[in-house]
Amino acid sequence: MEKRPFVTLKQLREIEKKYPTPFYLYDEKGIRENAKRLKEAFSWNKGYREYFAVKATPNPFILNILKEMGCGVDCSSMTELMMAKACGFKDDEIMFSSNDTPPEEFAYARKLGAIINLDDITHIACLEETLGYIPETISCRYNPGGVFKISNDIMDNPGDAKYGMTYEQIREAFITLKAKGAKHFGIHAFLASNTVTNEYYPMLARILFELAVKLKEETGAHIAFVNLSGGVGIPYRPDQEPNDIAVIGEGVRKAYEEILVPAGMGDVSLCTELGRFMLGPYGVLVTKAIHEKHTYKEYIGVDACAVNLMRPAMYGAYHHITVMGKEDAPADHMYDVTGSLCENNDKFAIDRMLPRIDRGDLLVIHDAGAHGFSMGYNYNGKLRSAELLLKEDGSVETIRRAETPADYFATFDFCDIFKDVQ
Repeated sequence: MEKRPFVTLKQLREIEKKYPTPFYLYDEKGIRENAKRLKEAFSWNKGYREYFAVKATPNPFILNILKEMGCGVDCSSMTELMMAKACGFKDDEIMFSSNDTPPEEFAYARKLGAIINLDDITHIACLEETLGYIPETISCRYNPGGVFKISNDIMDNPGDAKYGMTYEQIREAFITLKAKGAKHFGIHAFLASNTVTNEYYPMLARILFELAVKLKEETGAHIAFVNLSGGVGIPYRPDQEPNDIAVIGEGVRKAYEEILVPAGMGDVSLCTELGRFMLGPYGVLVTKAIHEKHTYKEYIGVDACAVNLMRPAMYGAYHHITVMGKEDAPADHMYDVTGSLCENNDKFAIDRMLPRIDRGDLLVIHDAGAHGFSMGYNYNGKLRSAELLLKEDGSVETIRRAETPADYFATFDFCDIFKDVQ
């Protein structure tokens, strides 16, 4: 699959007249079209809702686009809940899925009417102590343990994850919660990250649907919804085939009709909480080549660094790079593309074959729309970049301004030496 940016060099040259690099740029048209495809893929389920994982791209402009497309939000912290409230999400449009949760966050989630998704059986007591009661609608997170495989390929290791309950625990949790007043139950699980296969969701669905039937039979609980969570990935590399969400939706439908419907559970609603799939391909980091270095290797220094996009430094993750204006030029130069941090892992690419890069060239780093800006930080006193939205009409809107030194020093507001910093 050839990777082409959703923006042209001409557009970027116009944008950089107002917004200096580096900056994030999101594709409104792509986001809306993708949300529509997802909704259509699960339209067979009457109660289906996508709860966008706010942690992936916590920006109210993005959340409002998704809200218009019928999505809810999945929040994992107090500030994410606050953002959801500010954007007008309420009640069952909010799923609160956290772990090691402070009691005050349970209280705030409940104040908003959010559905609380409990990570552990011991959190039942904390929730009851905090609220003074157990909500009528509640969800629990399941972890089947072991190693998760598809076609003998190991996808992930749930048994080594800190999330979720064992079967015995979730069964006991349902019995306890039901006795304390819960009437409607949800089941949630996340078994693998960034899967690029149409088999993952249907296979996960079968595990959770079978669990739902067993829990209903053994506890008498009303299973209102099953949350398939995230894990549907994107093709970061050009040689990867993208997931087909229509095929995935059909696979889940087949499992639903084979397992839930015969058990008299054809009214169970489905949820997803996709972040990467929803936003990943529709955001890029735009940066400029500012230096070149010729030592034991060939280096291109850009004005972005790992504080803007830490995935390559943290995970060794691959992000495709397009040298704008040279899309069709031969990739006959091997470079390490680096940032300016005082860390040797501050590299967007290592030994990457690219066209010749000259100072001033604009580079587009692909698939940065999820877990990109949101994982930024301020090491070395670096400042976070702006986030921009390429609107459907071709105009560009600021959806987060770039940080300034005043922002960096703002938490020293008690210290007079920084009061005049601009």
